Amino acid sequence: MTEMQQKIIPHLWFDQEAREAVGFYCSVFPDSGIANVTTLHDTPSGDCDVVSFSLRGYAFMAISAGPLFRFNPSISFMVNFDPAQDDDAGTRIDEVWARLSEGGKVLMPLDRYPFSERYGWIQDRFGLSWQLVLTNPEGEERPPIIPSLLFVGDVYGHAEAASEFYLSLFGNSRRGQIVRYPAGAEPDREGAVMFTDFMLEDQWFAAMDSAHKHDFAFNEAISFVVNCADQNEIDALWERLSAVPEAEECGWLKDRYGLSWQIVPEELSTMMQDPDQERVNRVTQAVLEMKKCDLAALRGAYDGR
Repeated sequence: MTEMQQKIIPHLWFDQEAREAVGFYCSVFPDSGIANVTTLHDTPSGDCDVVSFSLRGYAFMAISAGPLFRFNPSISFMVNFDPAQDDDAGTRIDEVWARLSEGGKVLMPLDRYPFSERYGWIQDRFGLSWQLVLTNPEGEERPPIIPSLLFVGDVYGHAEAASEFYLSLFGNSRRGQIVRYPAGAEPDREGAVMFTDFMLEDQWFAAMDSAHKHDFAFNEAISFVVNCADQNEIDALWERLSAVPEAEECGWLKDRYGLSWQIVPEELSTMMQDPDQERVNRVTQAVLEMKKCDLAALRGAYDGR
């Protein structure tokens, strides 16, 4: 799935390390590369590098925009190593683990667990979290990278309701598997979601509940950019998703679970990657003045009207 085909794109907020981190990730994962680098000028964070890139064919965006937000494990990226598609999957998972471990922090050791022959959860040196999984070759096929949401604290127990809500918002969507905690799994309550995955716009996501004590929650360090076809789609998603009025800024919003989204016209990426720096500057300043994106106004800024 290329970036142009990918409607929902994870957006990573770094302090000043976006280019360095993206270069590192592209060296760790095969079928990876940088698509574009743009510098935004005169923002509240000064000059900001915006990097569009893909890992294993999955599109991401990253920005260097100051030390406002820090990554935490509430959003991680599952990386599937499938022996049915790669005879060397067992070796490759160890190689990627070793690279991501450099200067990182182990959250769950790479080991055998009841749900996987080989699995580990690591926070890399930039703070981003990855779950590496040697998948069951007999199971239903999943893509190489899947964003995973961990519902803790005030939103514990909401993984199922949240995923149902997202399934109701987006097209080409369906539930995959759902596994619940059994009795005796305290502090997690019986019936809470141990794991579920679901498809939104032909892209897989995962969600889990955890009642263990965690000192983190969803924040703006990782958001999801939704590329909308027109103003009607922007308006409809904004109306249903936005739940925190004070968080509405520059096309960003927070939903009822605290997850951050950027609801933008799909034309915006083309505008922001234009080689004409004056056009990029005009569009940047227009976005900075908006809460919800106004496509007509952005086109006007782009054209100098």
